[in-house]
This record gives sequence, structure tokens and C-alpha cells, in this order.
Amino acid sequence: MSEPLKCLIIGSGPAGYTAAIYAARANMSPVLFTGQDPGGQLMITTEVENYPGYPDGVNGPMMMEDFKKQAERFETDVRYELIEKVDFSGPVHKVWTESGEEMQAHTVIISTGASAKWLGLESEKRLMNKGVSACAVCDGFFFRGQELAVVGGGDTAAEEASYLAKLSPKVHLLVRRDELRASKIMQQRVMNTPNIVVHWNTEAEEVLGGESVEGLRVVNNKTGEKTVLPVTGFFVAIGHKPNTDIFKGWLDMDETGYLLVKPGTTHTKIEGVFASGDAADKVYRQAVTAAGTGCMAALDAERYLVEKGIV
Repeated sequence: MSEPLKCLIIGSGPAGYTAAIYAARANMSPVLFTGQDPGGQLMITTEVENYPGYPDGVNGPMMMEDFKKQAERFETDVRYELIEKVDFSGPVHKVWTESGEEMQAHTVIISTGASAKWLGLESEKRLMNKGVSACAVCDGFFFRGQELAVVGGGDTAAEEASYLAKLSPKVHLLVRRDELRASKIMQQRVMNTPNIVVHWNTEAEEVLGGESVEGLRVVNNKTGEKTVLPVTGFFVAIGHKPNTDIFKGWLDMDETGYLLVKPGTTHTKIEGVFASGDAADKVYRQAVTAAGTGCMAALDAERYLVEKGIV
């Protein structure tokens, strides 16, 4: 076994690549494993207009290519592999790639992100980024002045509907039960917003349209009645799943799998293991906040290595 790496980064995206940039510039010679979705969620985002430094906007894949090039400029070793197993039991951390190779590292930065949950409709997949979205804050601006629909009954759906109601003349909120699961304050916000129309016991059956969303067929799961809503944007807000399964049993996480860190830091409960980006953030989930925590993770890792006399 060769000498342990100073820094190993699991996952790409804004958090992973930013961590790599900072770690590489600090002479930590990071090795970054991209995972099965190199670039993360931004690879399925057609237009990014809210990331600083891109005054004319940029498409997600191009933006992530810029991140990668900057990380590689400082000699980050980017490997297109998936990490399948970890062992954080010793002072030097071990991980195994999908090909079975064992890697050892003094510090590990986790930036595995989170994936949006989808309904599983064929039409939803076909029209993704053509009017179908899982992020109102990211994409709502493109639909201002248009009639929209949101599906979901929790806090995320209530927040998305409330946000879109500031941009849209009418927002349809589809709730499959006869009540919202959202917190009381979010329920009140929805009910007190006149241009949010709540459809109880209602499910999306098909997103209509060829090259863009032209309507949404919904069905009442009590009566079987079907209706077509004249919307041009459809926002799926049924939650996200953090990509943290391989860390179960090693790191603390909440009931939905988001990694827990010491407040104001990226430190997990294991010395030398740091969490950044959407894997540890269920509140903001933005590229810019992910990049910020990637920077924090690299700085935390560097300080840890200095304390241990490794760099």
C-alpha cells in the first residue's frame, strides 16, 4: 500500500470541485472521485442565472466543466469512479472504489450531494428542464407571469408554491391527501396566499406537451375525476434523497440521511472526515452554498493536517 493521501474527495459538483481547488492550492494533492453522476445535479440543469460571475448565465454542464478545469489546473487528480465502501475506524481512513481498489487518506471530504425525488412519469422525464423542474428558486424566474403547478404536501412544496406565487398569477398545489404535512406556519402561509389554489386528493397523471410543458392532467384519487390544468411549468417538490447510504453506521445523520456536522464547520463526528454541499444541507441546496461549504471543508481539512503535523 502506498503512502496515504493527504486528501481524498468523494463526489463532484460545486462542493467537491471547490474543495479540490482549495485543497490543491494548499499542497494537499487531492484525489477526487466523481461518482456515478460527474458534476452532480447541475449536469441536468440547462440554464444557471443565479451563480455569481456569469453575468449572461451559463448552462449547468458548461459551468461544471469550468469547475473541473480549474481544479485540474492546480493538479487535482480527477478519477471517474464510484466509491462503494468506507472504513473510518482508524486514524487513517480507508475507501474502496467500484473496481475494488483500496485507497487510504488522512482526510476525506464528502460531497456526494442529494438527488431530487421524482414521480416516475415518462412525460415528467421527457420534459425535464423543458418546463419540469425540482427547484423553484433555481428555475422559477423563467416562468414569471405564467400559470404553474407544484406537487407535494410537505414544507418543501409549501415553500416552493409560496415562492412561485410571487412570480405567477396562479399556482396550483397538488396534494395527494386531504391535508398538508407541512409545518403549521407553512400551511398558514399557503392558505393565506390568494393565488395558490390547493387541489386535495389530487395526483399528477401526465405532463402534456411536445417540446415544452403545455398542460398537466391530474386525477382526483377519491372520485377518479380527471382535469387538465393549463400550466406551462410543473415543479416536483416531494423531497430530496441525500446520497449518503455508504456512510451509514459511520457518521451521524438525520432521519432522512443528511449528514450532521458541528455547527459552523464541516466536521463530522469522525476526526479527519468532513461533509460539504447538499449531502449535509437540506435547507439551501444551491450551487453557491455548496461551493461555499466545499471551501470550508478544504480549509477544515488543511487545519486538521497541520494540527497532526502531516503538512
